[in-house]
Amino acid sequence: MEISDIKIRKIFDEGALKAIVSITFDNELAVHDVKIIFAKDRLFLIMPSRKNADGTYKDIVHPINSDFRRRLESAILASYQEALEAQEAQNEARVDAVEEEI
Repeated sequence: MEISDIKIRKIFDEGALKAIVSITFDNELAVHDVKIIFAKDRLFLIMPSRKNADGTYKDIVHPINSDFRRRLESAILASYQEALEAQEAQNEARVDAVEEEI
């Protein structure tokens, strides 16, 4: 199964939740609401889940083995880093444009 697309849907500046992501596999299957979390001094993924009646959470979809989890996490975190860099470049361009107007 190949990752054919990763979309960083929303980036958060504050708190442990850093982004919400959608992933497409083989141009045929989409998984939404994967979360990027910063905790214990690193970024990691939280897979989509639902809350059970007893208050616990259960993953709706998740990698079956550690090799695929590593590949998935690596690809998503690389896309997240690219999105952060693009966002920073946009912010710098806005600041430059405002400074030119002044």
